[in-house]
Amino acid sequence: MSFWTFIARRLAVLLPTLFFVSILIFSLQHMLPGDPAVALAGEEKDPAVVEEIRKKYGLDKPIPVQYGIWVAGIMSGDFGISYRTQISVSHLIVSKLPITLQLAVGSMIIALIIGIPAGIVSAARRGRFSDAVANFIALSCISIPHFWLGIMLILLFSVNLGWFPASGYVPPSEDLWRSLVSLFLPCVVLGTGVAGVMMRHTRGALLQTLGADYVRTARAKGLTERVVVLKHALRNALVPVITLGAIEFGHLLSGAVLTEQIFSIPGFGKLIVDGILNRDYAVVQGVVVVSAALYILLNLLADIFYFVANPRMRG
Repeated sequence: MSFWTFIARRLAVLLPTLFFVSILIFSLQHMLPGDPAVALAGEEKDPAVVEEIRKKYGLDKPIPVQYGIWVAGIMSGDFGISYRTQISVSHLIVSKLPITLQLAVGSMIIALIIGIPAGIVSAARRGRFSDAVANFIALSCISIPHFWLGIMLILLFSVNLGWFPASGYVPPSEDLWRSLVSLFLPCVVLGTGVAGVMMRHTRGALLQTLGADYVRTARAKGLTERVVVLKHALRNALVPVITLGAIEFGHLLSGAVLTEQIFSIPGFGKLIVDGILNRDYAVVQGVVVVSAALYILLNLLADIFYFVANPRMRG
């Protein structure tokens, strides 16, 4: 299979998926109880004011027409206007996405630093004490809820020790060091969960590779176990792990809602929660569809990497 044939097949699946996701997002949002026009009208809820708001934002039109207008706007880069703040949703997304992206990158770095070495040690020392410890830590990282871990870290490192701020965010352009410090605890919360997954997959992939014929041949040549594991086995074992990392990075971009709320980080998570609470359709739909598009794009990149790294798929 050629590279471009592979890409065409993936796009043939991904584009309809994104279209279906847009329909699902729009439909579910409008099925929620309550009326955004009533919420925006204030306490008096004057019927004339409510009707004027509906006309202003096109809420008086049939749902299929509203969806068509929304999709047409997205195709031209216009996600609409926030009902609550009167700010362009595109502007809100552009201003909030770098924050969540910074959080996701920091979390993934922590996950890779912890998960891959732990998986290598666990596989290389299978059945020993270090293997049991690595598995225990990995399962703990996967099992512990993010909201509980975040609260515990705030109590320990912010309230009791005072090493890190309990909440808030500092942009890197304002102060790089303070920005890194403000995101350290939330990155640990998200990164440890991904680290557990990366460790388990690294261990499984490496154990499978260590049983391959070429690894036995390397051992028969008299190479040390360190060279066999790190130079011969690890290179092939990391192929599925790296593709998994791309998918987990997509999870971090779209699934940091609770962590951003706990640490008061003004990223995508807080933006979508505020949008839901304020019945701000345009904001919620814009954030979710961008998150879905990023996740689909990362899945495509993971598939491309796996295609390039795995010669058997090109046969």
